Amino acid sequence: MSKARCRNLVFILGDQLSPHIASLRMCDPAQDIVLMAEVMDETKYVRHHVKKIAFLFSAMRHFACELESLGWRVDYRKLDDPQNTGSFTGELKRAAALHRPQRLIVTHPGEWRVADALLVAKEELDIPLDVVPDDRFIASIDEFAQWAKGRKQFRMEYFYREMRRKTRLLMDGDEPVGGAWNFDKENRKPPKADMAPPQPLRVKPDKITRGVLDLVRARFSDHFGDLEPFWFAVTRKDAERALDRFIEHALPHFGDFQDAMVTGKPFLYHSIIAQYLNCGLLDPLAICRRVEAAYLAGDAPLNAVEGYIRQIIGWREYVRGIYWLKMPDYAQSNFFNADRPLPWFYWSGETRMNCMSEAIGQTKREAYAHHIQRLMVTGTFAMLAGVSPQALHEWYLAVYADAYEWVELPNTIGMSQFADGGLLASKPYAASGAYIARMSDYCKGCAYNVKLRTGEEACPFNSLYWDFLTRHRGKLAKNPRLAQIYRLYDAFAPGDKKAIEASAARVLRSLDTL
Repeated sequence: MSKARCRNLVFILGDQLSPHIASLRMCDPAQDIVLMAEVMDETKYVRHHVKKIAFLFSAMRHFACELESLGWRVDYRKLDDPQNTGSFTGELKRAAALHRPQRLIVTHPGEWRVADALLVAKEELDIPLDVVPDDRFIASIDEFAQWAKGRKQFRMEYFYREMRRKTRLLMDGDEPVGGAWNFDKENRKPPKADMAPPQPLRVKPDKITRGVLDLVRARFSDHFGDLEPFWFAVTRKDAERALDRFIEHALPHFGDFQDAMVTGKPFLYHSIIAQYLNCGLLDPLAICRRVEAAYLAGDAPLNAVEGYIRQIIGWREYVRGIYWLKMPDYAQSNFFNADRPLPWFYWSGETRMNCMSEAIGQTKREAYAHHIQRLMVTGTFAMLAGVSPQALHEWYLAVYADAYEWVELPNTIGMSQFADGGLLASKPYAASGAYIARMSDYCKGCAYNVKLRTGEEACPFNSLYWDFLTRHRGKLAKNPRLAQIYRLYDAFAPGDKKAIEASAARVLRSLDTL
């Protein structure tokens, strides 16, 4: 790299791997230089899954090659470069000294702490910094704030309808296709014994990826997770192939079975592309238009297509809006004052609770679990047991390849743990083992009996569920969606209530040995 002064230094972050990102669109390959950096700070603020680190570093290196093929000059800082300072601020300083840019340009970061770090860098660099909006999202931060203004509760359903109107996805004039906005009631079928879901696209590591795997193996052997087999797509072309495979083979059944869980079949009919979407290899609106086209061509039913599109232009956009509206205080929300540490089996996967073992085991192997495994298994157990929502948040952020704070934090704090007191969700997602028994085959291979409410052989979810409701009755009794549940509990015999209390206390005393 020459020390001749460049016009703009364009800083591209690891979740901005799109050639059409706003910061690149406003610059010129002939006059400007792109900076990309692998830094130790980003691998250590939580102890990320080794497969997540490898995926992002390999995707970043491949994206740098893509930019160079498009004519960009890329200053790429690898983690093992001897001069690497280990931080964004340090690498920005080094690049500024080398290239002497007139201006630094960056697309708005996805995470609060990175945006804060850029403000620190701005003070230390003494060059103008332009932070441009990230228009890969359908709703801008300001647009969501305007929608939320004056609302006491932020219900995703109403925001989702606005996004449908804005994008015109699945619209028939001013009305939703099929006469309803939401077909979620059709998307809750339990698994079938003869299900034969397709496998997601598996990509053989190339030379670049193999080099990254060697780096991660050497530098992060003490982190959570299995590094190999490594099969994620790390280029735009292969991410598109993964999307093609989902639409052709899995989308038709996605709606019916999106909440189902089956032993030994971690992916079922899910797309397994969230990690590609969230790092920039895929575009959200383009994905939704492809999925809509499958419906219009008669290749996928409406309940599957609507449910999938809702996840992207509904939940994904919605939680980002919540995040930027309520941070940084939102991260410390703790409505139930939960303070227990995360049980060790969340890291080891070693527990006699088969549902937890299955969900955590596949997370360890694949850096993936689908939304019901996260919400209704690992998430529900943590809430019932009174685990610190911040501890759970850090675990989710660390272990999933698609997890970034802007999308993971509101889902954990608001939806999974109800730690925001109902800002996001209308009630806690509390459930006994009966839910897991209905939506999975996990209970058949479990050491505990899901039909027992109390006693040493009883499913731990059962006594914890009723104990959770009684512990927090003062905060939840007025919730209209829980009134019937409390009436049911009130009809229990006094002896049954005492047995529930004793069983729950025993479970809580032995969390690490369940």
